[in-house]
Amino acid sequence: MTTFVITVPGTFVAGITDTSCATLEGRLAEQHTDLSESEGLDLLSVNDDGTFSIRLEVEAADRYQAELDAVGLVSAALQETGFSGEDAPLGTPAVTGIDSDL
Repeated sequence: MTTFVITVPGTFVAGITDTSCATLEGRLAEQHTDLSESEGLDLLSVNDDGTFSIRLEVEAADRYQAELDAVGLVSAALQETGFSGEDAPLGTPAVTGIDSDL
């Protein structure tokens, strides 16, 4: 298995509060460990225009599965925080780091 850092972009259409940001970060915190932290990556970055990036570590056999898993984790965390798919649509995920034993 390989550890991938996946960046999932999106947009908060209805805006986001500091409380919602903290709740979302808490739900995703276990997916943000040594690799992404050592690279200086923030778990959640929110811009003034409502666009955001979430960076997660995912273990997977390949890039495709890692991206699917990351989008699933982000979607679930957003829903648990009270955001529907229409409130926070996601963009195309990208691999922004890889840690492999190969």
